[in-house]
Amino acid sequence: MFEPFPGNYVWNLATNLALVCGGNHGEIDEACRPIREAAKAGADAGSALMFDSWIAVADQVTKNADADLAEGFTLSAGTKYLRASGYYLAAERMQSRDYAPRWAAYDKGLELYHKGSALRGLHVDKVEIPYEGSAYTAIFVHDGSGTPRPTLVSVNGLDSMKEQVNMAGHGLSNLERGMNTLFLDQPGTGEAIRKRNLPAVYDAERWGSPAFDYLLTRSDVQHDKIGIFGLSFGGYHAPRIAANDPRYALCAVMGANHVWGERQRQRVANEGENPVPHYWDHVLWVFGMTDRDAFLDYADQITLNGQVEKIKVPFLVTHGENDRQIPAFNAHLSYDQAVNSPKRHLRMFTKADFEVEHCGADNGTGMRDYIADWCAATFAEMG
Repeated sequence: MFEPFPGNYVWNLATNLALVCGGNHGEIDEACRPIREAAKAGADAGSALMFDSWIAVADQVTKNADADLAEGFTLSAGTKYLRASGYYLAAERMQSRDYAPRWAAYDKGLELYHKGSALRGLHVDKVEIPYEGSAYTAIFVHDGSGTPRPTLVSVNGLDSMKEQVNMAGHGLSNLERGMNTLFLDQPGTGEAIRKRNLPAVYDAERWGSPAFDYLLTRSDVQHDKIGIFGLSFGGYHAPRIAANDPRYALCAVMGANHVWGERQRQRVANEGENPVPHYWDHVLWVFGMTDRDAFLDYADQITLNGQVEKIKVPFLVTHGENDRQIPAFNAHLSYDQAVNSPKRHLRMFTKADFEVEHCGADNGTGMRDYIADWCAATFAEMG
């Protein structure tokens, strides 16, 4: 993994994710260079300094996009707005929930994401998914033709957002292979937690089935070819949903998460790397809790033991051999227990792939494209 901040995994991960989401190396270097000394104090201590440095670059890229737009260079402006969106969202993601400046950065990131997408001529529909008397948001990425196509539901990780996952190229990779994508901000993530205070739940089918129901209302979706994909913590959610809603035609994960609850108890003992600063504050916020011990008791239910055995559709597990957040044995557990899947496959990514970290953060293309290839081929096999 590219490591501009030696010894600070969380900041390095954030930098790599920004690159994966279409960031420019020169702009990211400009954001990182002034805070190298601050990084030595740890992931939490200097996060506000990191925010300021990244926001300064995001602001300048936005101004550059404004200048392009004033000249009538809409494609160039759109590209820059999308990059700026990625920087705003990357900076926001690294802050604690009580850091007030994060909220304006989040709003700016969403605004520029849709502005850049429109200027680039991308087909990105804002979507509302009804959920238990409320609703959570999603974006539907399609080719604009109206032709019915196989479709993947994309499930976030603990701290990711639907816009970031799409900017990481998943929507385009799927489109190139004839598939639409519905990117969710499911409860506990993105707008669901930030704007609507919808916390995460262990029984993800509660919000996973409504996503399927929504797709049944669209004429540009082949209703018998709807699959589900999850990354990171989504590597727990997606299999759980596929196990309990047999309407999904296939399931794929980027980064298995078989015993996520058990991993949280290990994190208390400082085992494994964290994905964001202020980790426990973030987790309690995501689950709508205030007490860590109560959360850990709740999280004991977050396991795929007794769940993946119920999956009766094709199932793909991908994982990096040097995943420093979720050990690789999780991938083997998910694969080994999926005994009723008619087509199960485990693909471990190694040094030869130049992609060995958590969810391919050190490269961003290998697992993404492999999953798209496998899903497209599997849909084709269905006739």
